[in-house]
Amino acid sequence: MMTPVYGPVQLTAFGEFMMRLHSAGSQRFLQTREYEVWYAGAEANACVLLSRLGMPTRYVTRVPDNDIALAGLQQLQSHGVATDHVLYGGEKLGLYFTEPGNQMRATRVIYDRTGSSYAELQPGMIDWKKALRDTRYFHWSGVAAAVSQSAADVCAEALAVAKENGVIISADFNYRSTLWKYGKKAADIMPALLQPAEVVVADLDSAAVYFGITTNTNASLEDRFKQCCEALVKKLPSLKTLGMSFRKTDGLMHEYSGALLHQGQYYFSTGYRLPFITDQIGSGDAFTAGILYGLMNGFEPPAMLEFAIACGAIKQSIHGDWAIVTKQEVEQFMQTGSSGRIIR
Repeated sequence: MMTPVYGPVQLTAFGEFMMRLHSAGSQRFLQTREYEVWYAGAEANACVLLSRLGMPTRYVTRVPDNDIALAGLQQLQSHGVATDHVLYGGEKLGLYFTEPGNQMRATRVIYDRTGSSYAELQPGMIDWKKALRDTRYFHWSGVAAAVSQSAADVCAEALAVAKENGVIISADFNYRSTLWKYGKKAADIMPALLQPAEVVVADLDSAAVYFGITTNTNASLEDRFKQCCEALVKKLPSLKTLGMSFRKTDGLMHEYSGALLHQGQYYFSTGYRLPFITDQIGSGDAFTAGILYGLMNGFEPPAMLEFAIACGAIKQSIHGDWAIVTKQEVEQFMQTGSSGRIIR
């Protein structure tokens, strides 16, 4: 396949590119007769938003050499994401299926990623010196290491080259319990891989799984965040910036907020009350992209956090995994919050 050639990028991300099949019409798996198709992947999701915000990105993965994968890569390219270091091989694009939830019933996810082109990726296949040339940040997440031992080994390979070349390493904990099936527990793999990370997006549950860090469940989210951070900075010596987003439900209303540890100081957002959720999948990746955008542009920590929370919030109004928004839309949302106005 021919892919465009791109110049220097702000961020290079690595992970599995997938097709998402979403049960149509808000129906359950046992009811639906058709699926809506989107393309996805935690790291790809972050790349899309960063590119749309004006930060050039590159996405590295391995996909089969067929039109199904090509269609997804063309969509990535349409949002400005460079795909010139995508590797082609194998027979299968990773899949995942989603069943929409509501205020009474949770959204469900079923993965079909075993034996995918990405899961069969081996060390030495990707030229990481070329892939990371002229890039400022390298971003990956826990799902990139979760699908196979060889994929975890490639993560380690990429991280070593990034560290050697002075690339700032960003990591999203992103724990998915149903993916760790290759004989290793997440706690066996992730702590070592996370050591060089300077920028981290995490959650309380994944910190407990990876590092055994527990917090007082009776405490406020702010206090639990501080407790988690105090423990994590002892586990991750390179850590400089740590973000978390939080969701609480109050009847039909979702309260979405966040917290930030940056250079040893704590910051907390006021957050948003979201009266309606279209699709919350990908909101964490949008939050991550917002944190990275703030760092890339030298935002003060409070502004960085508010921008990231706005990105995560507005993503939940959009179908699919990608936050297809502009910087102006994010800034407008920060000023006005949820709006039912018509822009003519």
